[in-house]
Amino acid sequence: MTADVWSDTAGQGAGSGRTDGFVGAVAAEWTKLWSVRAPYLCLLVGLVATGVFTFYYGSIARINEHALQPVGNAVVSSTVLVQFAVVVLATVTVTGEYTTSSMTASLLWVPVRHRVQLAKALLTGVVAFFAGALCAGLGMAVAWGPFAGRASFDAGEAARHVLGVGLFYALVAVLTVGVSFATRHAAGALAVLFTLLWALPSMLMGLGGPALLAVNDWLPHSAGEHFMRTGPDAPYPPAGAVLILLAWAVAAHLTGLYVLRRRDA
Repeated sequence: MTADVWSDTAGQGAGSGRTDGFVGAVAAEWTKLWSVRAPYLCLLVGLVATGVFTFYYGSIARINEHALQPVGNAVVSSTVLVQFAVVVLATVTVTGEYTTSSMTASLLWVPVRHRVQLAKALLTGVVAFFAGALCAGLGMAVAWGPFAGRASFDAGEAARHVLGVGLFYALVAVLTVGVSFATRHAAGALAVLFTLLWALPSMLMGLGGPALLAVNDWLPHSAGEHFMRTGPDAPYPPAGAVLILLAWAVAAHLTGLYVLRRRDA
């Protein structure tokens, strides 16, 4: 469905000439992004999933009489699920064009290959950041009621959670763009990201053991949780966690750029 939706106007930002500079490339990507339904659906699903998950989290904390905790923990926990709304959004911005062959028009319009890739990464990253911040605010508001006294609220801590979730979603979006350029197919990109962001961490945590848990700490979602929660038990400081997730994103982009330059459109 997303491929058909993307084909409606994916080439509208391409025009008939070439854009000058990075600003023009970003403007073209902005037009393509908001000219189709997929991004709106992904953002809506993300908001709804955040609300449902945080309500459930708060309810479970109250029913099981968990210890007092920051209300933002509900939002951070929801990212294990909601991150995939961001993944799908960022994936279709790339693979939708390959599916409909409109990537050829995009590369004619912006002939500098890395500029196309960076424009998509910047745009999806910014959109994901603000979407994450909105989800975090909504999630804390929804979770506060069902927590029923089992949660605490501190303005500074809440702001850190909002910014942390926004930054995490932004980096996940950038990582996704790189993986999508490397795979060129939605199914392949989603399989890689599902494994990397959820399946592999779940397996490592399920098997347990110091070595496997240490490996898990260096995976993208685990690093994201460390800087979103900013807890005392993190194996590295928040800045280190951000750098780990950024390194994954850079590695994905270098791989995607290599494929783009070797195989073109």
